[in-house]
Amino acid sequence: MSDIAVLLEYLVQHHGGSAAAFLRRIAERHKKLGYGGLEAHRQKLDRWKKGTTPDRYTQLALADLLNVSATDVIRLGWPTWLERAVPDVLLTARHATTSLHDAPERAGDPVQRRRFLILSAASGVAAALTMPASAESATAGRRIGASTASLHEQRLDALRHLDDRIGSGHVYSGAVGEYRMINDTLSSSSYTESVERRLVAVAADAQRAAGWTAYDSGDPDTAEEHFATAADLALKSGNPEVIANTLAFWAIKCYSTNEPGAAASLVETAHAYGRVTGSARMTAMLHARACRAYARANDPRASDRAANAALGAYGKTASLHDDLSSLYWVNQGEIHQLLGSSALNLGRPALALRHFEQAAASSRSETYDGDSFPRGAAIYEARAAEAHLALNDLDEAVGTARRAVEHLGGVSSARGSTALADLRSKFRQHRSVPVIKEFLETTG
Repeated sequence: MSDIAVLLEYLVQHHGGSAAAFLRRIAERHKKLGYGGLEAHRQKLDRWKKGTTPDRYTQLALADLLNVSATDVIRLGWPTWLERAVPDVLLTARHATTSLHDAPERAGDPVQRRRFLILSAASGVAAALTMPASAESATAGRRIGASTASLHEQRLDALRHLDDRIGSGHVYSGAVGEYRMINDTLSSSSYTESVERRLVAVAADAQRAAGWTAYDSGDPDTAEEHFATAADLALKSGNPEVIANTLAFWAIKCYSTNEPGAAASLVETAHAYGRVTGSARMTAMLHARACRAYARANDPRASDRAANAALGAYGKTASLHDDLSSLYWVNQGEIHQLLGSSALNLGRPALALRHFEQAAASSRSETYDGDSFPRGAAIYEARAAEAHLALNDLDEAVGTARRAVEHLGGVSSARGSTALADLRSKFRQHRSVPVIKEFLETTG
């Protein structure tokens, strides 16, 4: 595949998700700029990949989509201006066949590694990356079997639930220690190829847990490094559940740190692997994550499409008992909480509250469980309080905020503390109101 073809495939994934959607977005810019209508046939994109140069007005429309100046388009010409607009893509594309065998030790900027992963799916390399690696298993040392891999998997499952209950500040060191233990097992034991894949997958999940808890503890840079390593290992393991789950959690960090475009691309990549799992619950969760990313990017149309897709997919889910173990936390209430948070980001407080109310009104097995997930409950309640505040319902805002404070008590989470601090800041704008004044004084 030529450099320009790889670059165009990357842009398709990053600006539409399909060739038709990408070309429609260019056509919209073409019309908005006063250049008239533009046909959006797939053949047009195929011709560009094979070397045909788009006409000047089409280039200007594409440049407008990519926030590139018309001056650069005219001065540099095609395809130089496009290559310079996204230079790192071609750099990573030229190394797309690099072995992932030494992924955890590979040097480089974690953001560059993220771009590599996104590009992998866009350029058709993803399927090759998920083939079992020809890693050299240790031939010396004590022979271990599937039971050892099972023990590591059980320990990671326990860490997930501990993070839910007591918060990331207490769990981060446990996740890092678990990864080191698994890595020691891999390097000092002998095992079959199937056991190796399970150990690599659980090592990836340990790094994902470390990335998530680092982010939740207020350290996004460290989180980025862990997520990059987790994704490398997940790809090496070839386990689609671990790959999709890792990228989905990485996306949370990205859309929460002002990188919604990167988050959307990670979720799109995750979808390719999520479909392989056959889990509608996984698909619903990924659509809900995409909804959040598009809302953070202030793209209501894309966010609404993802919200509808999430609810549609959830309607096809199997029972939680029969589904993937990593999705134990995904139920109807959780989906509505995510969609409500997205609506709030888009300045739709009334819609946000409807989703939050639906989360609470779901059947007992499907409602959001604040006792099992106190940190999540505190964050969602803070968002609901913000929605009440936006609608000038101050009594409900304060009542909901008090429940958030109660849920977060004893849970170590910088993210949860920040959510409450942000809410208190909004409350201070109404501190002359007695009920608000009392809340600020008694919870300060």
